[in-house]
Amino acid sequence: MTASSSERGGARSLAGAAGSALALRAGSFFLLLAIWEIAARTAGSRTLPALETVWAALTAAFASGDLPYHLAITLARAAAAFAIAMAAGSALGLAMGRWRSFDLVLDGWVVLLLNLPALVIAVLAYVWFGLTEAAAVGAVALNKLPLVAVTMREGARALDREYAELATVYRFRAWKRFRHVVAPQLLPFFLVAARSGLSLIWKIVLVVELLGRSNGIGFKLQLFFQLFDVPDILAYALAFAGVVQLIEWGILQPIERRAGSWRT
Repeated sequence: MTASSSERGGARSLAGAAGSALALRAGSFFLLLAIWEIAARTAGSRTLPALETVWAALTAAFASGDLPYHLAITLARAAAAFAIAMAAGSALGLAMGRWRSFDLVLDGWVVLLLNLPALVIAVLAYVWFGLTEAAAVGAVALNKLPLVAVTMREGARALDREYAELATVYRFRAWKRFRHVVAPQLLPFFLVAARSGLSLIWKIVLVVELLGRSNGIGFKLQLFFQLFDVPDILAYALAFAGVVQLIEWGILQPIERRAGSWRT
């Protein structure tokens, strides 16, 4: 068999595997929808609306512009909190991993924040700083920061000393050392912190909005809860979950595959 035919066979195998994975994911999704529809029609209750009712609420919310407006606000808050937490948490974690005394001083505080409920942090932020946008974003970022710090601390501790010695032998400057020696080793830890942190932020930002904001998906869910409007609750929740899933599939997973391609 020639090299070109082997490459074509490998490409077909990869395409077949990707097609099978997509079929399984789509099949599980449609199975869930079928179970939902059967349960809704069997129960015949307002608290479990049929798919048609939820779809009508979703299209109406989009057509009115209400859903895109509140969705954009929630995503903006999540993005701001994510950027703050990743920057501050990464710097803090790397410092803790590099300097033992610094780690001993801050380790207890990091553990405290890791175990402090997000609801408590959000409530205290609003009590101390008022029902402001800064308090909302700060509360979300503070909930994510210790998770990033712990992950990046472990990354700093896992740095291979032999690579550092090799960089010293070849007299790498600081930026070149970071780019070619430190960053590739830290990148897997950074991606883990980013993905786990995002999964946390999506949840916390809704709680923060529900408690003290006058816009956003969390705020709207609170209104619908007071009205027992289950179709709109599901419509807004599904729209938010759909956007989050698109970010996962369209941004995070491709970045992760690209960053880890050198391993294969």
